[in-house]
Amino acid sequence: MSFTAYTSEVPGAPTPTPKPTAGRREWTALVVLLLPCLLVSMDVSVLYFAVPFLTAQLEPGAVQQLWILDVYGFVLAGLLITMGALGDRIGRRRLLLSGAVLFGLASCLAAYAQSAEMLIAARALLGVGGATLMPSTLALIRNLFLDARQRGKAVAIWSAAVTGGIALGPVLSGALLEHFWWGSVFLVNTPAMALLLLCGPLLLPEFRNRAAGRFDLLGSALSLAAMLPAIYGIKEIARNGVAALPVAALAVGALAAAAFVQRQRTARHPMLDLELFRNRGFSGSVLMNLLAMFAVVGCAVFFTQYLQAVRGMSPLRAALWNLLPTLAVGGMAPLSAVLARRLDRAFVLALGFAVAAGGFGWLSWLEPSSPLWFVLGGSAVYASGSVVVMSLGNELALGAAPPERAGSASALLESGTELGGALGMAILGTIGSAVYRDDIRGALPAGLPDQAAGTAQETLAGALAVAARIPGRAGDALVAAARDAFTHGLHAAVLCAAGVMAAAAVLAVALLRGMGTARVAAKAGETRETATGKTGAATGGASEDAAPVAVN
Repeated sequence: MSFTAYTSEVPGAPTPTPKPTAGRREWTALVVLLLPCLLVSMDVSVLYFAVPFLTAQLEPGAVQQLWILDVYGFVLAGLLITMGALGDRIGRRRLLLSGAVLFGLASCLAAYAQSAEMLIAARALLGVGGATLMPSTLALIRNLFLDARQRGKAVAIWSAAVTGGIALGPVLSGALLEHFWWGSVFLVNTPAMALLLLCGPLLLPEFRNRAAGRFDLLGSALSLAAMLPAIYGIKEIARNGVAALPVAALAVGALAAAAFVQRQRTARHPMLDLELFRNRGFSGSVLMNLLAMFAVVGCAVFFTQYLQAVRGMSPLRAALWNLLPTLAVGGMAPLSAVLARRLDRAFVLALGFAVAAGGFGWLSWLEPSSPLWFVLGGSAVYASGSVVVMSLGNELALGAAPPERAGSASALLESGTELGGALGMAILGTIGSAVYRDDIRGALPAGLPDQAAGTAQETLAGALAVAARIPGRAGDALVAAARDAFTHGLHAAVLCAAGVMAAAAVLAVALLRGMGTARVAAKAGETRETATGKTGAATGGASEDAAPVAVN
């Protein structure tokens, strides 16, 4: 595929210039780009089964164990905007390959960690590497696939890979731990990173924005100061309830976010083009993705606990069953691209939200004794709708962003996704926990010590542990009551998620109606970029949009 400036010697109104279509090399490059997507998304969930094994060897304290689990996500979320802007300046392929080196080395460091502190540091480095990989892959897709129809398919495949990686992480972790030591869940990253380093320079062209200017170090620090405290505060409230420290962290994050926005307005070379948010296609898509992740991530923890603690499955068996809905909806991302070619994309997004709302509503009828197909079927329905929303939202936002800003646009999309997931865990988790505590309080056996009663009211796992120490029917009654109370909490969470999805369907039509089909948008984009090329030629300058840097 060749990249040329779109110019014309004929004056007058611009006419659409056909985009070069991607060939075998570009589609092969997409396969290479899927490797880091899978691994970065898998690393979010790969430690689910490894914690007991690494705890036995490294003996971390309670606080250290939380940091082992959380530091990867904190650093990843905090650095996404920084790395997206950096890739626009130094080159997206260069940033991707540098991140692959760091991710591979950090994986080895984590695999052979000799202390809890060493593992925490390695997980933080993995977060840095992951932050370079995710926006780079999506931005490169924007530049590899200039034809809107092909780009829609490529983004759909990318979205499916990210979703599949999150579901595959626990399964791969469980399978590896059956035969190897806990470090193998990290070491599996290194061959894929080596393959990326081998194939990337051969298949991926380099893209950078020559007009981006100097990197904004102060803006980078402010973006980190905004995201890290916000994600930390939200997760802590979800885990332990409202307290002074997480509330203070949220306040610090909000102040830093305000300072970051002001910095971007006044900086000579800002990290982000705030004008992107004036484009309703971009800003609306970021919001749609945030709302979809709010519901999906917020409810995911309930379904995992339902399969393990209510139905009594082992972690690996629960992970394998959880994988089925993901496999079942694998074709929904490409389907969304097909629908978007024929229908106004606002209505396709609304349809996806409506399907997701129906799936969550289905699961509000779930009971502890429900057949397994019932929970898997409901999960497949809401996952199908969510994949349609996220796939189309990614494609719509990327299409709205000019190619030279694809890195920072991708980073904003990913940041919105991370924030939506954290908010979902906090809000829906709090709602479900409140219902559980209210239900279980009246079912506790008489004479139960205060400490045991507090443990039983905190979580379902705590109630099951207390019930195991109570002999006879009283213990069995507590188990049944705790499982019923948890299921009622799940009902409250999924009904809230269904309401958010229904409201999002209306919001999608209200905000994005009139954006047209993907086919119409592609023609409009060609006309716009043709005009941009003419303007650049007339002024004697080079438009990065019209003629991006492409170094093979």
